[in-house]
Amino acid sequence: MRLQFIAVFTLGALLSPDRLAAQPPAAPGLKLDPCRISDMRGLVSVAARCGKFVVSEDPEDPDGRRIELAVTVVPAIATRAKPDPLFLLAGGPGQGAIEGFVPLLGAFDGIHRERDLVMVDQRGTGGSNRLDCAMPDDALESGEIAPAEIRKLGKECLAKLPGRPEFYTTSIAVRDLDAVRAALGYERINLFGASYGTRVAQHYARRYPAHARTITIDAIVPPALPLVPQIAIEAQRALERVFARCAADPECSENSPSLAEQFARVDARLRQSPVAVALPDPVTGEISTIDVTRNHLVMMTRMLSYSTRTASLLPLLIHEAATRGNYGPLAAQALMVGEDLERMIAMGMHNSVVCSEDAPRFAGAVDRAALEKTYIGSVMVDGMSALCEVWPRGAVDSDFFEPLHSKVPALLLSGEFDPATPPEYGATAAAGFEQHLHLVIPGQGHGQTDLPCAQRLLRQFIESGSVAGLDTSCVGDIKPAPFFLTFSGTAP
Repeated sequence: MRLQFIAVFTLGALLSPDRLAAQPPAAPGLKLDPCRISDMRGLVSVAARCGKFVVSEDPEDPDGRRIELAVTVVPAIATRAKPDPLFLLAGGPGQGAIEGFVPLLGAFDGIHRERDLVMVDQRGTGGSNRLDCAMPDDALESGEIAPAEIRKLGKECLAKLPGRPEFYTTSIAVRDLDAVRAALGYERINLFGASYGTRVAQHYARRYPAHARTITIDAIVPPALPLVPQIAIEAQRALERVFARCAADPECSENSPSLAEQFARVDARLRQSPVAVALPDPVTGEISTIDVTRNHLVMMTRMLSYSTRTASLLPLLIHEAATRGNYGPLAAQALMVGEDLERMIAMGMHNSVVCSEDAPRFAGAVDRAALEKTYIGSVMVDGMSALCEVWPRGAVDSDFFEPLHSKVPALLLSGEFDPATPPEYGATAAAGFEQHLHLVIPGQGHGQTDLPCAQRLLRQFIESGSVAGLDTSCVGDIKPAPFFLTFSGTAP
């Protein structure tokens, strides 16, 4: 889950939320041709069948502008496939499902034997009329850009978008998803949603319960919870858990003693002024000098906290900067994750979702006193608030934020140390399902699909269509990744 702009108007008079909730009209067939799909770096590719599905940009104007949705099916291996495929829903908001899931498809091998895997780039992402522009990736997170400048950047971004952003919300996206389901000839589908994709999956289950066989949500956003206001608070909690784990680990505490104080020292140093660092280009080896700012520290810390494997680097990176003045590794990590996010996230679509579905609810959700005690502070909330002053607000179903009441069997996965969607969010969402199992995975962060235990449970759940009888004993054996003691790796 990630944060990341000529006229401002309210869409309520143009699109009735209640009309949005209606069943989509019968869709024409969707032609799929053999293709290969790859991740965003082109390092992994998979044979599949691909096609384009045409929908109205404005669902209430079928004669108006049309856009194409990128659709990919990785056919089941079995000759006689099960009739209910697995639809994979990406995070962000703003990530395309096809590029996003290609590197992760191995996690679904057990399911893929008998079921098709289906990926639809949500409108505004990937190959589905991607809404993007060259707005600086850290514009809303650095605190270095004034609200007036953010509004200006937002207007410039809006002017470059290849579509009307008010029609790129979750409420419209689930209509697209069901239209694709119908066009592919599936009667019932299984849904897997990660991060923001959990919001999409839950809303699909609300709108189209007859077509949802099972739902699995990993790193969970409850329907009633607005994104953004809590991210800095949860990120701070996650960082403090890293400090505590390091302090309790004899080797980490010896190698990086007083980690919290070291972090504070690095933070204070970068608040004073940037630190010049010479870094080699990872491809050409050419040396260039960059100014390491506090924003590099924030970006590095927040994004590495998402995974237990990358969080295992944090003590070493902080210790190097605090005790040796070596800011190069910290800066390199920040630059790498920043570049990946810029490639991954379509900022225009991201802004349309957040400004329509979350920003209108900031007022009752922001605890400024708590935010000011975090290493991120209030810059995300303030940045998005400024942006959303100029961003068109889109269509949101009238019951979008209501607690869910679903009979669809649900498997919910939360990471104990998730810095964005903590286990409490999963517990809140679980109350919306009559049949559910919520598992908190010990020592883990944001997303559990790389864990063999989670993969086995997901396969068993989808095979049976029920959470009853699932053997969860493997969960107790999961441990966080060990800390790096040197840049060569973890202790033997």
